[in-house]
Amino acid sequence: MNPFNEQPLRTNEEFYNWKELAPKPYNKFDADPYTRVRVILANGAEYEAVKFSHAFHRHCDNNDLRRELAILRRKEQQQQKRISALKPIGEGILEHTIGYEQLAVDLTAIFAERESNKYVQQAMNFALLEDFDHLYRYADLLEMDKGVIAERLVGKYTELMPGRPTIAEHRFPADDVKRFVNYKQATSLTKLDINILTAAEQQTMNYYMNQAAFYQNNLGRQLYTEIGMIEEQHVTLYGGLMDTTCTWLEDLLMHEYTECYLYYSLMCDETDTHIKRIWEQHFNDELAHLHTAAALLQKYENKVAEQVIPQAEFPELLSFRSNVEYVRQVLGNTVNLTAQKEDYIDVAQLKDTAPFYEYQHQVNARDDIVPSHNIIKKYITDNRKDYRFETAAHPVEELRDRKHDNTTIGR
Repeated sequence: MNPFNEQPLRTNEEFYNWKELAPKPYNKFDADPYTRVRVILANGAEYEAVKFSHAFHRHCDNNDLRRELAILRRKEQQQQKRISALKPIGEGILEHTIGYEQLAVDLTAIFAERESNKYVQQAMNFALLEDFDHLYRYADLLEMDKGVIAERLVGKYTELMPGRPTIAEHRFPADDVKRFVNYKQATSLTKLDINILTAAEQQTMNYYMNQAAFYQNNLGRQLYTEIGMIEEQHVTLYGGLMDTTCTWLEDLLMHEYTECYLYYSLMCDETDTHIKRIWEQHFNDELAHLHTAAALLQKYENKVAEQVIPQAEFPELLSFRSNVEYVRQVLGNTVNLTAQKEDYIDVAQLKDTAPFYEYQHQVNARDDIVPSHNIIKKYITDNRKDYRFETAAHPVEELRDRKHDNTTIGR
């Protein structure tokens, strides 16, 4: 499908009423885990749309154009409110967090496996192992504090076991800055993958920033704070891959194209008929936004959409699936990697003077003050071994011991 050749059923000026902004939530007890994941992903895309639009508004001196942005932005805000309402009231902060991290793991694995740009693929594989470890830490906290078994929430699609230990993920800020990708030379799939992952990780960062202070005990609050700092690193990493040479209007067109692709994928992938209809409605909304963005680009920059997106036919659609074997392969091959400026290096090859070590010394002065480590240490103390869901022995021998939390891998 080429969305530029499709005509929307709704226009930008058609807004949702209050009843439409309060759709029936999914049932947390029988919803497919990937339905929950799709809801979280769509919410992240709308957060990014609104954030970008406000930034554009604040850097634009033409009020006619700013009024056009305000109309688009109001509808994006309405879409975000509809999606947010799909989360059931009875789904707790920590249960919802499991959905966030399952999304991060499976979305990243799907994109990395299909990515043709090796530099982008390396960035995805690198962050994948960190989100995988976050899922494990939150799963242990969930069972410890709520008595809820996380493997039921992830539907056994995603394993729950250590990745690159969170304690090893804290890097000097400058090492998360990467080389940007020239979108005029990149494939549509690469551009879409970067945009979607940036939005997803940004939403996770924001969620943890806001929820940390609302958790029920200090250890949980500290874990959200620690992992929230890693999500800041991931947003810097993925955001750094985005093309910095695009104009604001070119970027607007790319945002709307990304949302069209995403909603069309979600619509085709969704198993819940009620939510599938919402994805279809939002896809039509985004078609209208896309055509408006193309018209604005032509009006204010005298460019046609094909100059920004020459291959507009949708590439392979996003379809959620289990990625157990792919994650295991990446774990076995790259668990000891860390970042060094724009690239990645085995931590054993870092010089003693590397900023990574100084940052680790300052932030992780002692292992016993690091929340991600203390969560597992406490769980093992209370239960004699950690909580995991594994389909086979861990691919990294040093991470197989369930009675000891390894804090040296990757450090």
